[in-house]
Amino acid sequence: MKRILSILSLSALATAHLLGQAATPSPTAALEAAIKSAQMNADNAWMLVSCALVLMMTAPGLALFYGGLVRRKNVLGTMMQSFILMVIGTVLWALIGYSLSFGEGSPYIGDLRYLFLDKVGGDPNATYAATIPHQTFMLFQMMFAIITPALITGAFAERMKFSAMVLFTILWTLLVYYPMAHMVWGNGGLLNAFLGGQIPCLDFAGGTVVHITSGVSALVCALVMGKRKGYPSEPMKPHSLTLSFIGAALLWVGWFGFNAGSALSAGTLATSAFTATHFAAATAALGWILAEWMQHGKPSILGGISGAVAGLVAITPASGFVKPMPALIIGFLAGIFCYFMVVKVKSMMGYDDSLDAFGVHGAGGTLGAILTGVFAVSEINPAFKDASGKILPVGMLEGNGGQVMNQIIGVGIAWVLAIVGTFIILKVIDAVVGLRVSPEEETMGLDLSQHGEEGYSLES
Repeated sequence: MKRILSILSLSALATAHLLGQAATPSPTAALEAAIKSAQMNADNAWMLVSCALVLMMTAPGLALFYGGLVRRKNVLGTMMQSFILMVIGTVLWALIGYSLSFGEGSPYIGDLRYLFLDKVGGDPNATYAATIPHQTFMLFQMMFAIITPALITGAFAERMKFSAMVLFTILWTLLVYYPMAHMVWGNGGLLNAFLGGQIPCLDFAGGTVVHITSGVSALVCALVMGKRKGYPSEPMKPHSLTLSFIGAALLWVGWFGFNAGSALSAGTLATSAFTATHFAAATAALGWILAEWMQHGKPSILGGISGAVAGLVAITPASGFVKPMPALIIGFLAGIFCYFMVVKVKSMMGYDDSLDAFGVHGAGGTLGAILTGVFAVSEINPAFKDASGKILPVGMLEGNGGQVMNQIIGVGIAWVLAIVGTFIILKVIDAVVGLRVSPEEETMGLDLSQHGEEGYSLES
């Protein structure tokens, strides 16, 4: 009996030892888990910083940039437009915007699977970003939805009712931005080059989604609303280029989050996009300054910062697809082209795009989107592969000439959606609440007429 008990005891000890070995992970598995955790933490940290950088672009960046370009009596009203869009854009995105943009509905709009941010938590969504929390991805994309309609406000600066602006923002975001975002970036979107789009249009960080839609919509706003009182016979110079300079500098820095953050990880693609972004901004500023210097005999700070923004706009769709030297070329061409659109075309056509939202964002975004199809290379981003996994040419210079046509189609869709959607929205709002402030309120300025405040107190 004792012998039997001894055998059973030894068997139990051996079994326990074996179970303990099975429960303890091997050193290799533990190392792999630690590496995966470190990568996710690093990527998440970079993406949260990028979220903050892109939000900074709206306020204080764009608020200061646009605020300095208007007359003194409209500085607060202009800044308020950027600020309120941070508020409205956030709420709309949380309620329904994220789902309409990134749900998996039709090729044109997402479904309601993420309504009220349902199922958007700490676990990654492998379809969009496998190494960061789904909620971080949602936050990053929200920042784009905030700044895009804010860019349009430059076109109707100094003359739109605050109530009309709020209503316009809500409708435009729902009817123009969310569908375009889904078509380009959503799973199964019509233009998504990575997730089953029927027309693979390359847009790394928002050339079509952000800049073309906002810039073209800005032109429609300028045409429908008409000119400011006294334009162009009365001088309407920027009241503070100092504010605009600070705002432009913040935009330049924030754009690193905009473009490099669109890599959705802290890897080499983010570095490449960061490099392209900086290089294009520099050559675009140089191009604008040279064009202005040659025509007017003096380089201006307004020209320099406008050129830098134009370069940042143009490189946005290409930033994750091109090498540094093409980025320099894209930026330089954008600086000269946008200068021509702002100085020459606007004057010839006679429209009052107050702060040149179309001349910079619409024109620059269109140029950049098309040039993406020319200069994109698989060495930077292997976007296309065949059934066997072989990497295929991406842009025209690499042998894929058809990509330029795909880019043109994507640009065309963005233009049509922006024109039709914006025109209808403006007409509806005009019929309901009216678009413009009264002539007396316009003379008084938006600060006092719309908000009862002044940007500067001259009282002792």
